Parts: sequence; C-alpha cells; structure tokens
Amino acid sequence: MRRMLALLPLALVSACGNPDARTELVIQRFFGACQAEYGAIADPGKAQGECGIITAMINEFEAGNPDIKVVENTVFWPGYDQLTAQLAANGPPDLVTMHSSAIPDYEARRLLEQLDEDLAAVGISPEQFTAAARAGVTVDGKVLGLPIDVWAPLWHVNMNLFREAGLAVDGKPVLPASPAEFRAHAAQFRQRTGKPYLIQITNKDFAAPTRIFYAWMLQQGVPLFRDARHANFDSPEGRRALEFMKALYQRGDSARNLDYAGAVSAFLKGEGGVMVDGTWMVGQFDAASGNERSPLFRGYAVRPFPFLFHARRVALVDGHNWVMPRNARRTRAERAAARRFLQYFAANDFQWARTGHFPAFRAVIDGAQWRQLPHRGDIAAITQIGEPLPKFVRRQSPIEFIVGEEVAAAYTGAKPVDRALADMQRRANGILQSY
Repeated sequence: MRRMLALLPLALVSACGNPDARTELVIQRFFGACQAEYGAIADPGKAQGECGIITAMINEFEAGNPDIKVVENTVFWPGYDQLTAQLAANGPPDLVTMHSSAIPDYEARRLLEQLDEDLAAVGISPEQFTAAARAGVTVDGKVLGLPIDVWAPLWHVNMNLFREAGLAVDGKPVLPASPAEFRAHAAQFRQRTGKPYLIQITNKDFAAPTRIFYAWMLQQGVPLFRDARHANFDSPEGRRALEFMKALYQRGDSARNLDYAGAVSAFLKGEGGVMVDGTWMVGQFDAASGNERSPLFRGYAVRPFPFLFHARRVALVDGHNWVMPRNARRTRAERAAARRFLQYFAANDFQWARTGHFPAFRAVIDGAQWRQLPHRGDIAAITQIGEPLPKFVRRQSPIEFIVGEEVAAAYTGAKPVDRALADMQRRANGILQSY
C-alpha cells in the first residue's frame, strides 16, 4: 500500500511530463521535529541537539545522493506502535530508528532483516563497533542493525549550587560514595541552598525511575533477570534499592511531581543540584553553561552514576540503531539506497556523537576529536563499564513501564515497598512467561 500510494503522485507528475526517476528511500525516526529551525541546513556541524543534528545529517545525505529521494517519517517517541501497525499492513519503512532493548522483540517474530551482508557491501564490519554497540545489535550471532550510538543515564550537576553547598573541590563535584554519604550530602545541600539535591522525573514518564532502580540493583552485583522467564526484582537487592529511593524522596532530597519537561526546566532554572537524565542532554546543558543569563553559567558538570553500592562497577546502557524491517516487495534499488544511507551514518558517527551520546565506532571513541568535545573525558569510563540488558529478555519496553510505575508507587508512598516489589515481579513475569 505504501508503494502504491507513493506511486500515485509520481504517476500524476509523469503525466505532466516531469517524472521523478529517483529511488525512493523511506526512513522512520524519532528524536523530534525541528524543520522550522534546521530544515534548510545540510551541514551537521552547524546543528545542535538530537533533532537538529539528525535533520542536518539526512539533509546532507540527500544533497550528496541526488538520485535518492528520502521520504522522512518523524514519529512520536519511541514509535513502535506505528511500526507494528505498518508491519501488520505490509507497508513498513526501509529503515527505522530502534533502541537496542527493542530489537529482540522484533527479531523473535522475524520482522527484521539480517544486515551482515548489507553492511559488508559498504565496508562496515561489526569488529569496528564498540563492545556495547555490537552487543546492542547482535542476537544469536546475527547483526540486525547499524548502531549509531550507546547512551546511558547520567548525573548532570549544577556546579554553582554545589559550590554554594560546599560540595565542590578544585572545580569538580564531590559525589557520594555510599547511601550514608548521599544522605549527608543531600542534607548539607538542602541546608545551605534551600533546594533539593536531586531533580528526577517522578510523574508520567516511568522510564526514568526504572533506570535509576536498575542502576542501584546492578551495582549490588545481581542480575535484573534470573532467566528469560523470571525477573529478579523481588529480592534483597531490589528491596535495598527501592527503600533507598523511597527514603530520599520522602526526606525531601528529591524534587517532586515533575514530568520530563518539568524536570528539565527545573534544572535549567537552577532549582536543584543534580538532574538525572541521559547522554542526549549533555549538549543542551553545556550550551546553557555558556549563557551568562543561565543559572548554569560556567557551572555545569556531568558524571556517571556514583557508585553507592560497591559490589560491581557497572553502568546501564542502551543504544539507538538503524534497522531494516522485512519487506518482500523492497526492490534491489531501494535496498541499495538503504545501504548507502547506512554507509553515510557510519562515516559520520562523530557528528551524531556531538549530541552527547557515545559513539558506536571504536575509531571515534579512541580518536582525539571526540575526547576534545566538552565533558567527554568525565563520562568516558562508561565506554568500559557500560552493560545493556541481556538479549534473552523480551518485551523490555512494557517491562520498563511496569517497573517504573511500581517504583514510583513505592517512593511516593502509594504502596509499601514489599508490595510494590511483589507486584513488579508478578507483572513482569506475566509478560515474560506469555511471550
């Protein structure tokens, strides 16, 4: 149906004597829409942020490949409902942005093309990927996507408030190294600044509390999932993590009732010390630190999650990738166009890494150009300790929602910790065991 609809306007144009002979490449992505600001920019170096950079990259690709017509579908994050509907209607795009954590679901239903040969045809080898990026696109030895980054939750720090609170030494933030130190730092911060130590997303967006809970569990040296059919949330380690999260919220160490936009706005306004958010915000917060009217002016730092539970030095990571949905009607020309698009993104991994995400290619990680970007040296350790969820865990997106919902219910006091953990485990196992 997609191809038929696409051919209709071409037929009308052809009847007027002006046919478009270009190969059509349909791509579908998230990362937002910003055509008003970046629609005419074809130089990624002149763009900022996820939306701006990916828009400029696609523009540059199309300008450099005049025989390809890029049809770009921008979907609301994460876009999987739309993709599922398109697959059911036998009209999927040629390439789609997909999180590493979502790939196993689509691979299990044989809805993605294996890309080993396609990547090799344009000179791309999985050996070029970082370990975390390669793990993100590989299932049972098959490469199912081109990784474009690895991302991780981070601690974004307002150094101006940290200095006011006496939690800075030689221009660097002093972060807690245990739950007891966290409590002491948070109390000192609140006493000296009158503001909460932590800004986190506690309303509507349940991905954020899930990632924090996962981080504190992983640091205790236990797996989040016992096997493909059983979660490990209702455990001593899960209880320790969730009780810690609840206590800091109830003490007032955290801002309250903030959705994603509200939390970002609060941090930019200087309403708290630490914002828990991902790599994608490094560029925006660093830009604010150069604005003399911003509360972050000359006062922004970013660090990996502090290691409060010391059984294991690990950081939770995920990644963004280009995948190719199966489509028996895809022509050789369309597949060749997709290969060229993937080749372009691989060659420009540094530009995408300017968003704040970690590069997917070892050559970029190891190069001086990336490490000279602001703050990269402070978070580079994640490239060594980053670990994605195991590929045997299916349905990670709905499980993420369940975990976040139960975590939020516990730390806001809507449920006792034990009940929240039991419900979290029961609901997650129900999904795992019905797959």
